[in-house]
Amino acid sequence: MKIMVCIKQVPAKDSTLRLTEDSTWIREQDLSYEINEPDAYALEEALRLKEKHGGEVVVCSVGPDRVQQVIREALAKGADRAIHLVADGGSRLDSYPAARLMAEAVRREGFDLICTGLQSDDLGFAQTGVVLAELLGLPHATIIMEVQAEDGRLKVKRELEGGWFQWVQMPLPALLTIQSGINKLRYATLKGIKQAKSKEIRRVIATELGLKAEELAGRQKLHRVYVPVKTKQTEFIDGSPKEAAAKLVEKLQRDARVL
Repeated sequence: MKIMVCIKQVPAKDSTLRLTEDSTWIREQDLSYEINEPDAYALEEALRLKEKHGGEVVVCSVGPDRVQQVIREALAKGADRAIHLVADGGSRLDSYPAARLMAEAVRREGFDLICTGLQSDDLGFAQTGVVLAELLGLPHATIIMEVQAEDGRLKVKRELEGGWFQWVQMPLPALLTIQSGINKLRYATLKGIKQAKSKEIRRVIATELGLKAEELAGRQKLHRVYVPVKTKQTEFIDGSPKEAAAKLVEKLQRDARVL
């Protein structure tokens, strides 16, 4: 089974976020980075499928040179090779241009299965995997909690709302977006770290794919980013217990909008 896993480098959860002078994004030079958590679970699931059924796991990532940090981490955990789509501002690409880049880069590879994380920790659109599937003409399923592969088909368990789940059967090739917690993540071994140094990382410049600049332009424009201001306000409600309860319910409905 030939599997591709899309991974993204995102700011580490413990990073201190500082805004740029024009308040349009965060100061990236002040950040430390890590692999996107849902993508790490997608990688782990791909490695388990490879160990059970054989084949190859290829990781693909979009972004500047610094994304090779997470690519090397994926190779150290057991991925066989990698595709690095070099694009300035790759971490800020919205779903469509990122998916378009990956689609053009892997269209001729002939993967049996493509796994992505459900969403990214930084932007959280939860759309890139689905858009990629549409561009490649693949059947897809989202929010996957279990994967069973047999006889050229997949049986997957989707997480629904309210604690419900749904089992779906799919043909291969296909694309799955993986939910965090589907499995237990492994650590890279010392042997894996050493082997990662000799594994292939194919660098593909975005302009080499024959895409025009307007095709990679984002569909969304970010005007301003701001840090929410923390405020506290205490309000006393007078009256009898019955009257106070009625006023409290009214405020929760109209002001707080939690009911």
